[in-house]
Amino acid sequence: MSEARPIDVDVAIVGASHVGMAMALALAGTLGPDLRLAVIERREVEAPGVVAADPRAFALSAGSVALLTALGAWADLAAASEPVTGIEITDSSLDNVFRPTLLSYDNRTAAGLPATWIVEAERLLQALRARLRSVPGIAILAPAEIQTVDVSSASAAGLVLADGRRVRANLIVAADGAKSAIRDAAGIKTVGWSYPQSGIVATVAHERSHESRAVQHFLPSGPFAILPLPGNRSNITWTESTEEARRILALDDVGFLAEVERRFGHRLGALCLDGPRRSWPLTLRLARKLVAGRVALVGDSARGVHPLAGQGLNLGLRDVAALTEVIAISMRLGLDPSDATGLERYQRWRRFDGQTSAAAYDALNHLFSNDSMLLRVVRDAGLGLVDRLPGLKQMFVAEAAGLTGEVPRLLEGAFP
Repeated sequence: MSEARPIDVDVAIVGASHVGMAMALALAGTLGPDLRLAVIERREVEAPGVVAADPRAFALSAGSVALLTALGAWADLAAASEPVTGIEITDSSLDNVFRPTLLSYDNRTAAGLPATWIVEAERLLQALRARLRSVPGIAILAPAEIQTVDVSSASAAGLVLADGRRVRANLIVAADGAKSAIRDAAGIKTVGWSYPQSGIVATVAHERSHESRAVQHFLPSGPFAILPLPGNRSNITWTESTEEARRILALDDVGFLAEVERRFGHRLGALCLDGPRRSWPLTLRLARKLVAGRVALVGDSARGVHPLAGQGLNLGLRDVAALTEVIAISMRLGLDPSDATGLERYQRWRRFDGQTSAAAYDALNHLFSNDSMLLRVVRDAGLGLVDRLPGLKQMFVAEAAGLTGEVPRLLEGAFP
């Protein structure tokens, strides 16, 4: 019996993460049915009813919302998302009963639109899965384990799946996460370190309205963020020392909620848990390159940053918008999607943003995650100064909205 012919595609996206699915939808929407596109994912890619398997929530920038709107996914998410119209920042010890607001600002862009929306991770995942399944011409290979990766050939990159199927691609987009096998196969090294901290996430319901305002409490062990969700609900994301996080996660629901209340405060009334909790170790990882031969990295494959500012997914969606644009330009000129000039433009476009963002979040974490009285005085003076400079606050809002610098067209809501 002759060996089955390989599946030939222009682009193979490895990983049906939020970023991987957005990448597939962006390419399909930009280049149309003539593009040969495959998505390879080790788990099943279905779109069942929303379940609370993932307690995280994402702070989507206005640019990310514009991209999701263009992809046709935001229509299913808008009613289930909460706009952040204001932000408050405090800096205090854990046991301080009174936590004065040192910096507050209106979180709307110059056009009056919310700079940030909060959406639950599981709802975003299901909306993208449903949209992916509805777009013809995308070959979804799932569940499918990749057995071998060959990026040494000059003619095409090759993937062999555990069930024997072979995929031959002009370009592989690695969206397979922080431990990316595609990145490793391409010989791209990473630099970074582990923090002596862990992140904890859960959702709570509360008596009073959050009025669409987000709160960032800077506490000695790390930031404690309160992100508003639809209804009287908020997602909490906080940083603790790894040992303390382990202790907190081991508590029963009553004990865990008591720890939440110590950090959350009482301004929104009584709290109750509204779903599961989760913890994960915090690391910083940056790929030394974003491209190599016929491989391009996006999302967590390219970088993993401290969650302090909640910008990890937004950085990944900026990767999607930029890479889609350079691939579209190359292919419309009759070139290969792995054209070296195009991929180098993508790398220049996205590497600086990723590196500076990672450095900024790391510096902020070190600056605020301590109980030094001297540093607190300096920090509070700096926050107070910013609070009196409306122009600087508006600059922060524009940056959070993803509307600064050279913006890819998809972040403006249009296909390139």
